[in-house]
Amino acid sequence: MPMESTVRIGPRLKAARERSELTQQQLADALGLRHRQTVASIERGERAASAQELIRAMEVLSVDLDYFVDPFRLVGEGQFSFRTSGEIEEGVLDRFEQQAGRWIATYRELSREQGILPRWLGYKLNLSPDSSFEDAQAAGESAVKLWKLGDRPAARLRSVMEDRLHVLVLNVDTPAGVSGAASRVPGLNCALVNRQESEGRRNFDLAHELFHLLTWDAMPPERATVVDKRRRGKHWRVERLAENFAAALLMPAAVLTPTWEACANAGEIHDRINVVARRFMVSSPACKWRLYNLELLSKRDLDCIEDWRLTRNGSERCHDPEQSLFSGPFLERLCVALDTGRLSVKRATGLLGVSVTQLAEILHAHGHETYFEA
Repeated sequence: MPMESTVRIGPRLKAARERSELTQQQLADALGLRHRQTVASIERGERAASAQELIRAMEVLSVDLDYFVDPFRLVGEGQFSFRTSGEIEEGVLDRFEQQAGRWIATYRELSREQGILPRWLGYKLNLSPDSSFEDAQAAGESAVKLWKLGDRPAARLRSVMEDRLHVLVLNVDTPAGVSGAASRVPGLNCALVNRQESEGRRNFDLAHELFHLLTWDAMPPERATVVDKRRRGKHWRVERLAENFAAALLMPAAVLTPTWEACANAGEIHDRINVVARRFMVSSPACKWRLYNLELLSKRDLDCIEDWRLTRNGSERCHDPEQSLFSGPFLERLCVALDTGRLSVKRATGLLGVSVTQLAEILHAHGHETYFEA
């Protein structure tokens, strides 16, 4: 069986080679190897690279030793899909992906060291790009029943994703314009949520990222999707399917319909939508479209609605409670590593991208004591 370091080095060698636009034969020549197949074997993890070969590879590919051996980073193995509110420069996404990769790799590595084996996402949606929007809505409704999300699914969705579906959910500070992301790496699925968004937007983004994690093989998402930019094509249809799934998951018809009817005296239509949206912990615009799709709002109603009068539209947080960085499961792994000496405080702050004071505040926010001075 290949050693763990061999398995790690292989994909990273391939990623660095492809980034340098070298063929396997060209890299073999640069490393003094006689056959292209030798490089292929190293990249597949079937053959270990010697110390001399590794040093030469570092020189040829302009990387350091940590690039090949550091377990707290993702190289050549993670897949990311970002939701954005506008066109984001590739360099910005690259840097954020690198930092997010450190968070995810840290959680995965510490879990492994603490004897917690990877638990793959065992549930998938039986949908394809050719599925109808009604199919996606039906899948969302079925998930509510299957996972027993209750009458207010948004309140339990995160705990179900973490405890039942074994998805790592992290509250993070994202670059401007990035609302969230889904990530899939060997042994771990992750959803990143922008903690600065309004509660309704966070909940919808979380349900949207869950859709991508559940359909990744059948409908691989693009690396970045501008959510406010409507366009045609197969990819945009997948995004529409995700929106329909998320809306039905968070606002199941069996609960939304009687709630809407019970709020008939809540005031004029804007007030009524706002009341129902707060009940389901979603944004009012999302609630509006769900009501329309269920024919609880008419086209005439829709034309009369002014979105600026709908609260929690994603443009401001509307006094939502502050969300602590990362998550309970993530901080539990980190605390064990700190307590056992596996990680130093300095190493932990470097991996998380925070100061010592911020680390102490994050730990306290999740109910952990600290033994170091902030």
